[in-house]
Formats: sequence, structure tokens, C-alpha cells
Amino acid sequence: MTDSALTTARPSSIYAGMEAFDNAQRIAKSLASSTLVPQQFQGQQGYANCLVALEIAGRMNLSPLQVMQNLHIIHGRPSWSSQFIIALINGCGRFEPLQYRVTGKGDDLACQCVAKEISTSSDLEGPTVTMAMAKAEGWATKSGSKWRTMPDLMIRYRAAAMWGRLYIPDLLVGISHSQEEVMDIEPITVEDAPQPEPAPEPADEIF
Repeated sequence: MTDSALTTARPSSIYAGMEAFDNAQRIAKSLASSTLVPQQFQGQQGYANCLVALEIAGRMNLSPLQVMQNLHIIHGRPSWSSQFIIALINGCGRFEPLQYRVTGKGDDLACQCVAKEISTSSDLEGPTVTMAMAKAEGWATKSGSKWRTMPDLMIRYRAAAMWGRLYIPDLLVGISHSQEEVMDIEPITVEDAPQPEPAPEPADEIF
């Protein structure tokens, strides 16, 4: 069995002690001042995001820059890029490379991901994603959706993300949705309920 750093290294935390947290603050400050990191990590506004990225990187035993380049904040929700989820699956050492079972074309297009678990030699199958599902959920009908122009790629990405949620939730460290999935979710605007107008004050009586 092939091990990787993701499966064998002991995770570290920036909150393990004051020294670790002080070091993390200095690293976060240097990262936030760089224009090479994604915009959500830049400047004073992105400083706290840098600390979160450092914590995630420590738990995953990955480079902070690798985490930052693949962690996206969309509609206020953190998400991984689908390419990163696929890389985690293929690189963690637990499975043989992810396989895509693609059938049909056009409206009948479908994809299921499967990977063999090395320790048990079992084929682990994920949910089947179909174009009918994409249309029913509104992914393929949303304005500007890449499901319209790149359905073969998007259906593979969605199947891989669903497979990852089932079999590597520990490696996803609680961030279970892919960037593409969050982008397919329409933002909901919640408006405050109208406040009742105050009752008029009684007029002064004249005697």
C-alpha cells in the first residue's frame, strides 16, 4: 500500500499554543501583503482568511499556497475546486486513480465515478450524475452555466465531487462542496420583514 503525506502526517494547528499562533500571524501578514495569492486573501480584509487557510493547510499537511489557490469563497461559502478534489482522491494513497463511467450523449449523458480501494480491493462507486438531474436541479438552465457549453467536463466534475463527499470527507476537512457546485446554487436574498408604522400620538385636548 502506498502512503502519502495526507494519510500519514500528524496534523498541526495554529491554535496549538501561543507560539504557534504568533508564528501563524506573521505568516498570514506576509501572505496577505502579496498580490500572488487570490483576492480573498489579500490585504487587511483577507488577513483572517489567511489564518483560516494556514489552519486548513496544517490539518492537511499541504502548502498554504496550495490551499489558497484551490479554496474559493463563493456567496460566503468556502469550497474546493473540483480539480483539487480529484487530486486529493488520486494522491492520498488510499485508492487507485478515479475512473469515470460515462454513458449516453446529449440529454442522455450520465457519469458515475468509481475507484478501487487499495486496502480492500473493493470498487467504491459514487452516485450517478445525469443531464436530467442537472436540468431538474437547475444547474444546466442557470444563465451563464458551463453545463451548456462544457457538459462532458461538468458532469465529470460533479460526479467526482459527490464521490469525494462519500469516501474522503476527512480529507475535505468539512468543506464538502466543490467550487462548481456552489456556483450552481442561486444566491438567495433575504429581505427584512416590513416594520409596522408607529401609531399616531393622540392630539392634545383643548378645554
